[in-house]
Amino acid sequence: MHPILFEIAGFPVYTYGVLLAAAYLLGLQFALVRARARGLDPNRVMDLGIWIIVSALVGAKLLLLAIEWDTYGSSPWDLMTLVRSGGVFYGGLIAAVAVALWYLWRHRMPVWSVTDVFAPGIALGHVVGRLGCFFAGCCYGRPAEVPWAVTFTNRYAAETIGTPINIPLHPAQLYEAGAEVLILGVLLAGERRGRDFPGRTFWGYMLLYGISRFIIEFYRGDPRGMVGALSTSQFVSVLIVPLSIVMLILLARRRSPAPKVASRRAA
Repeated sequence: MHPILFEIAGFPVYTYGVLLAAAYLLGLQFALVRARARGLDPNRVMDLGIWIIVSALVGAKLLLLAIEWDTYGSSPWDLMTLVRSGGVFYGGLIAAVAVALWYLWRHRMPVWSVTDVFAPGIALGHVVGRLGCFFAGCCYGRPAEVPWAVTFTNRYAAETIGTPINIPLHPAQLYEAGAEVLILGVLLAGERRGRDFPGRTFWGYMLLYGISRFIIEFYRGDPRGMVGALSTSQFVSVLIVPLSIVMLILLARRRSPAPKVASRRAA
């Protein structure tokens, strides 16, 4: 656990912020490589990537504000602390998808082919982002007695985030990072097998992430909003998983083939 990476002239540089920035840049670069391999306009893809990054940051914080209003909405000062918070991934994902669909419609770009380009980049970026969570101590797990349990000891994280210290916890952040690595592998391997069609990689990502996130939520121990007996993220997963299955079925029935890839190695 190392929430502060280093200091410059007395000002802390947070590990989470550095890794979050790296996550966005790495995911975007991966999407650009895939876009060029598929003959898509890299400039348009870059512009779209910037829109996605901004909307994801805003969406993640808005959903966090909505589900934790009692924490962040009690005073203007508490609201300012939201700027330092990472937010809720699902909020960022939903906002980014909505903005991306608007951008693609406006510029008449192939919607599902472009989203297929970005999906593995989202998974890759999420791996790095969850490592940032692990170093910061946020998104921590429930108390655990498993051999791989982690024990945080940093008092700064305990005071600012509420991370339990000196208590063995499930490494929920690493669970999700590992799940994203597996999803990334499945997506890339799937593009080389079976009948490909536009939208398969994107909706495959949504399906696999929805399932993994629903399961991992059982091991989370940090305060989160609830919808009945489900956490907010589990509730969103319950909506996304069947939607993803329906979209995969509908898109698979279309006769239009996916665009040919110039070089599979470049993906």
